[in-house]
Amino acid sequence: MITVALIGNPNVGKSTLFNSLTGSNQYVGNWAGVTVEKKEGFLNNDIKIVDLPGIYAMDTYSNEEKVSKQFLTDEKVDIILNIIDASNLSRNLYLTMQLKEFHIPMILLVNMIDTAEAKGMVINYEELEAKFNIKVLPIAASKNVGIDTLLNALSNKNFLPQIDNNDYHLQSEDDIYNFIESNLNYILVNKNKSRITVTEKLDKLFLNKFLAYPLFIFCLFFIFEITFSWIGQPLADLLDSLLNDKLIPFLTNALSGSSNWFSSLIINGVISGVGSIIVFLPIILVLFLCISFLEDSGYMARGAFIMDKLMRKMGLSGKAFIPLIIGFGCSVPAIMSARTLESEKDRKLTALIVPLMSCNARLPVYALFASVFFPKRQALIIGSLYLLGVVMAFIISIIFKNTLLKKDEEPFLMELPEYKLPELRNLMIHTWDKGKGFLRKAGTIIFSISVLIWILSNFNFHGLTNMNSSFLASIGRFITPIFTPLGFSSWQASVSLISGIMAKEVVIGTMGVIYGSNLSTILPNTFTAISAYSFLVFVLLYTPCVSAMATLKKEYGYKWMCISIAYQLSLAWLVSFLVYNILTVIF
Repeated sequence: MITVALIGNPNVGKSTLFNSLTGSNQYVGNWAGVTVEKKEGFLNNDIKIVDLPGIYAMDTYSNEEKVSKQFLTDEKVDIILNIIDASNLSRNLYLTMQLKEFHIPMILLVNMIDTAEAKGMVINYEELEAKFNIKVLPIAASKNVGIDTLLNALSNKNFLPQIDNNDYHLQSEDDIYNFIESNLNYILVNKNKSRITVTEKLDKLFLNKFLAYPLFIFCLFFIFEITFSWIGQPLADLLDSLLNDKLIPFLTNALSGSSNWFSSLIINGVISGVGSIIVFLPIILVLFLCISFLEDSGYMARGAFIMDKLMRKMGLSGKAFIPLIIGFGCSVPAIMSARTLESEKDRKLTALIVPLMSCNARLPVYALFASVFFPKRQALIIGSLYLLGVVMAFIISIIFKNTLLKKDEEPFLMELPEYKLPELRNLMIHTWDKGKGFLRKAGTIIFSISVLIWILSNFNFHGLTNMNSSFLASIGRFITPIFTPLGFSSWQASVSLISGIMAKEVVIGTMGVIYGSNLSTILPNTFTAISAYSFLVFVLLYTPCVSAMATLKKEYGYKWMCISIAYQLSLAWLVSFLVYNILTVIF
């Protein structure tokens, strides 16, 4: 087995190349001891490719740099694939010079040659090889240009002699850059220095001081329309129809000869609980696809840039915008990604407000209630919940930065990548990586909770009973007075919120077990439009799931986990109370 280390600066196409080489034969986890993503993939079953974190240097200031340096030092690495941006040789080659110090065979992959050519840049690859004493392969990973040559080099193992044992006597950062710049005069020609690139033209539009925010809001609104009106919701409706009109009747007939309790467990417990969540998979996949498109196109980094001024008012830098955006997918990786922020204040403050970003787990709850109570305004209603979460995060952040976390602000540094049209294959891989996590949760946590809810709803101390005298009903009636001022006074709604602490999707799974599979016809008997919206507000803001709480505890300790639980419960109750009573007076 040959071990290949893939390393380079951020935004140089490293993930695109990794996906191209390994396809679906890859695994994602975390490096031991730190919450930095670890990617491993295999090529032809005899070449292991390790995708190291994107870094600018080997100075070990960040966890990403420490992980990369430790891997190259401690592990048996047969070859380094150092991928660089053809249009930014000067900056990228700094890391290359540092990698030479490990004396490991290395191939320099000059990526995005199409972008460099579009800028009028001509690179003499023979001179680049000669001056830096390294094997050079020009590629365009997004267009699969040069990949075959790289595959041949890896398969034939003709990289082994490529070890640079020269001593360059480079002592300082200035020495390294002077060496690079002096040699680039022989390697690089820029024929059109005054030529305006496509990225510069687009940035004049997307970073315009008058248009940047409206365009950003429009992009988010467009994503909501695609997800909830045009593609995601119609597919979810089709899947729901197949579940209720085809699968459940079929299983009901198939189990007609079995005992009542077993039939009820399968139909009302497992199928109704898990199935009521699975039907929302199309919505989640479409949303992930849209977010992946923004990330791969280069626009997401612009979003962080234009949000910096607003984030400063919250006491955070624009970089914190990235974990918050990730929070729309899942709070757990968002909390973990906060470790990439420079200051401890930024890390803790970001981790505390991340759960207020409406994660995909809440999406099935929104989608169901919006389709039942607001069928003609689904995108507007769901969009208002996402916006409310952002507004609440803004308010809470201001409060915390002036009370719990009073510290100096950090400067904002971020590289804006070139705009590019994302490759469909990479989009599919990113979307499926996120979507399969949802399916895994449906097959484990949601399945287990559905069975538990069925047991609690069908038994009491005397054995099998009807639901109204079950353990579940008793628990629900005990806690219902807490939620009555918020507009929902049924014990079923109260119980679903408690079970939702395990995972927010379980709110719908619990209702599916309690009410039966056809929730769209039953919920209007329990909620009004106003109480339904109040319920959604509470789901948006209350205590994060146990996975998020465990991550908070692991990252920052019990104190900050308890603070998160306490403030979110209080905030959810207060805002839901205000929403219900104000809307009742108005309407």
